[in-house]
Amino acid sequence: MAIETATIAGGCFWCTEAVFNDVIGVEKVESGYIGGHVANPTYKQVCGGDTGHAEAIRVTFDNNVLSYGDLLDVFLGTHDPTQLNRQGNDIGTQYRSAIFPHDAAQEAEARAAIERAAPDWPAPIVTTIEPLGTWWPAEDYHQEYWQGEGQRNPYCLAVIPPKIKKLRKSFAARAKAGAAS
Repeated sequence: MAIETATIAGGCFWCTEAVFNDVIGVEKVESGYIGGHVANPTYKQVCGGDTGHAEAIRVTFDNNVLSYGDLLDVFLGTHDPTQLNRQGNDIGTQYRSAIFPHDAAQEAEARAAIERAAPDWPAPIVTTIEPLGTWWPAEDYHQEYWQGEGQRNPYCLAVIPPKIKKLRKSFAARAKAGAAS
């Protein structure tokens, strides 16, 4: 196994985490905060929009099964990378679309992935490539949210199933559950 880590932000971390928990080659997904200027931020602070943090996920994956480039293709194909500082009704810099490369190779691949994805979108991709910075894990109740509380959350029930359906349709060979559906 060649274990690597990717850090990405694509709107609400509950939604992004739910998608990547369903991707073959992903070993672990952790929700958290990155890209801001406040140490050890809380969910409430980040939701206030003035800490500079993005709601993000840190994905641990097996590069022998899922390349970083393929992971980014899934990322750019399962959220709207053309929306600046928002995803749907979630508005603010904390919901920005961003990639936080862990090294120069990941940064080069991030640029290539954005270029590959551009023809698939009717508007320019606004996903940023930002310095890695300090990772702050989100509070425990945010981890694996879709598998628990999210199943009773109307927001999650409206937003997550279409994202997972898109994963299974557009990236069927990459989806753990329902790869044949």
